[in-house]
Amino acid sequence: MPVKLTEVARHAGVSLATASRVLNGSARKPAAGIAERVQAAATELGYVANAQAQALARSTTGLVGLVVHDIADPYFSAIAHGVQQAALDAHHQVLLASTDIEGDAGSPAGAELAAVNAFISYRTDAIILAASRLLDEDPRLIKALSQYVANGGRVVTLGASAIADAHVVHVENHDGAAALVGALLEQGVDRFVILAGPHERNTARVRVAGFTDRIAAAGGAPVAVVHGAFTSKGGHDSTVEYLDSPTAALLSDGGSPLCFLAANDVMALGAMTALRSRGLRIPQDVQVAGFDDIPTLRDHFPGLTTFRLPLEEIGRIAAQLALTPAAKQSASVTGSVVLRESAGVPR
Repeated sequence: MPVKLTEVARHAGVSLATASRVLNGSARKPAAGIAERVQAAATELGYVANAQAQALARSTTGLVGLVVHDIADPYFSAIAHGVQQAALDAHHQVLLASTDIEGDAGSPAGAELAAVNAFISYRTDAIILAASRLLDEDPRLIKALSQYVANGGRVVTLGASAIADAHVVHVENHDGAAALVGALLEQGVDRFVILAGPHERNTARVRVAGFTDRIAAAGGAPVAVVHGAFTSKGGHDSTVEYLDSPTAALLSDGGSPLCFLAANDVMALGAMTALRSRGLRIPQDVQVAGFDDIPTLRDHFPGLTTFRLPLEEIGRIAAQLALTPAAKQSASVTGSVVLRESAGVPR
């Protein structure tokens, strides 16, 4: 049986209220000698403090909820690592939920709502939504989080959303995408197949807008825009869809290199697999570029041209917005173009 607080109080020779103040983190502290006696009794008896009691005493649970789309995706795992580091610095623990797990929720949006409701029930001090926001937010999610904020919780999103009073980490997705295209144009690449990801996800849509705006500014247009899942399989399947289309003949017409421009790195890696399966060499026959510069790119050859985001720093900033009472309402993050062999740049 678990040791009860009353047993610790009796063993230390103090009142139950005094033992609770020492072990549950109350701002009202007894004399140092009494506190040491209570701590020694708790250690001797193997007492483990009740988290709910501590939360009542401190007016904080010391918990922050983090929702990602897929923790196996290096993009999200890097952000989660940054969140965890900043949370530990603020003496908080992170509860993690993914929205890609199939179950009773029925969809990523349903899984996100279920996760948020669970975090609210655990009275987390803050909730960070790292998954890309939807073009049309679930009204049930908006209602739940609005009430959560009204009750003193704090919400942070990566990218703007329809969630009222949410703190926001703005990522320069549009301008970063435009900068990547500009760098490729300078390398002589001016024909692009855009692997666009899901249109309903803000991150994908904004990055594609950055790609197409910069191509249009140079007087051109994409050869094709193919939508698919924001995953390696999505990149693979979107590439195959293009390769099986009539315009795929452009691959062998002797013109400038055709570049498969993916809305994130994992899609780009899936595209590279699909291109190799059709006997195409990278970068000799076709070129590829992505977005994010996920940590695992160092394990792939040829090196992937991409737009580098400081992913762990994004996580740290999100956690700081979530857990710092005097934090600003928003923060902005940008990155830089990284040219590698997949776009014909020598190693």
